[in-house]
Amino acid sequence: MSPDRQGIAPRKQPRQVRAELTRDRILDAAAHVFGEYGYAAGTTNRIAERARVSIGSLYQYYPNKDAILAELLTRHLDRGQASVERLLTEGLPDSLEDILRRFVRASAENHQDDPQLLRVMVEQGPRSAELLERVTVFQRERIAYALELLRTHPEVRVADTVVAARILVATVEILIHTMVAAPDPVDVTRLEDEIVAMLFRYLTGASGASLATGATATTGATGATGAGSG
Repeated sequence: MSPDRQGIAPRKQPRQVRAELTRDRILDAAAHVFGEYGYAAGTTNRIAERARVSIGSLYQYYPNKDAILAELLTRHLDRGQASVERLLTEGLPDSLEDILRRFVRASAENHQDDPQLLRVMVEQGPRSAELLERVTVFQRERIAYALELLRTHPEVRVADTVVAARILVATVEILIHTMVAAPDPVDVTRLEDEIVAMLFRYLTGASGASLATGATATTGATGATGAGSG
């Protein structure tokens, strides 16, 4: 085991329901603590107190807060992968615009629960070789999904589908990460509309007149709900 892996590897994998519940409680507490205090001030003592476990119990599961944050990153990746697989299992709509909207919305929902924690993970998360490999594999899988879509969907007009697939994945990832985790985040419904409109026009060469009308209608129908719940 490499030194960096030793530093962030969990010490104990739960084998019983009670142990798994304790680990989940530690992770949930850490998410709140990191989001509230930031990474530097998000100490293991604060995490243990929030999780209502002793500091000794916490260290039975994780050697340090780097290991806890690495586990939160892993959980974040797992949820993102699960959301993609769920969309593919459920079946995609015929319209390219609707397909883009589903994937953009799923990505936004996976990042929206705790934007402050997302900022900590992006800016200060551990960079172990194993974790970076997981991120790379996840990105390659998403690019493969995108490439298959672009090569087979009749509405797509972009010439270089290989590069376009990478642009598609990177655009959604970077914009969602950056704007949802920003100190002054953009309304998610408006962000979704703009990302979908931009990608649709790029992939199809559409003028955007009809799409803009649709986006406005969507915003009008859902914007009040989004504002009320925010």
